[in-house]
Amino acid sequence: MEKKILVIEDDELLNSGLCYNIQKYDMTPYSAYGVEDARSSLRAETFDLILLDVNLPDGSGFDLAKEIVSQGRIPFIFLTAHNLEEEMVRGLQMGADDYIVKPFSTKVVMEKIQAVLRRCGGIKQPEIYTYGDLTVDLENRLVKRDDRIISLTPTEFGLLEVFLRNKGQILTKEILLEKIWDVKENYVNEHTLSLNVSRLRNKISDKEHEYIKTIYGLGYKWIGESR
Repeated sequence: MEKKILVIEDDELLNSGLCYNIQKYDMTPYSAYGVEDARSSLRAETFDLILLDVNLPDGSGFDLAKEIVSQGRIPFIFLTAHNLEEEMVRGLQMGADDYIVKPFSTKVVMEKIQAVLRRCGGIKQPEIYTYGDLTVDLENRLVKRDDRIISLTPTEFGLLEVFLRNKGQILTKEILLEKIWDVKENYVNEHTLSLNVSRLRNKISDKEHEYIKTIYGLGYKWIGESR
């Protein structure tokens, strides 16, 4: 599943830029612009990693980090405009997984995020599903038929992942819209959903296997039998 990253940064332009690049790396970004904003996000959602600015308009990033550490182990990376050794040491001693000084390269930030996630997440066994001639590797986001790669858009792959994790269950249009689009505040209509499901079905189905069944008046259901 996509990793959820909370970006706590009061500079709206920088926050927006980080979130844009996080999304490009197939992770789900959430924005917070201060301490109270971040607390609300942490109460409402579970995150895989936090980018935390040291200087926030309504409090200290260091104080917020203490709260994060006390409530459970969520990896976090400090962002700061101060290249001060004692500040960096303080942050690392508090439990930060890394420390990034502004101005920074967005590419470097993305690499550090992925490195921390790999380090904290440990080695995972790939989730591989096989149905007929179709093989889906969720961890590596790879879909094959008879060893030939099937190219899916991020949205199509997201739909496929939801179907596989809920195989045999009827997924209403409302549920699919919420899981694929609404969660990213990218609201679309049912026609967009139907179009993407149709494209996904055409790419993965063949003459012998139909994997996605339309349940008229309700939604869709994954009917593929694993082997």
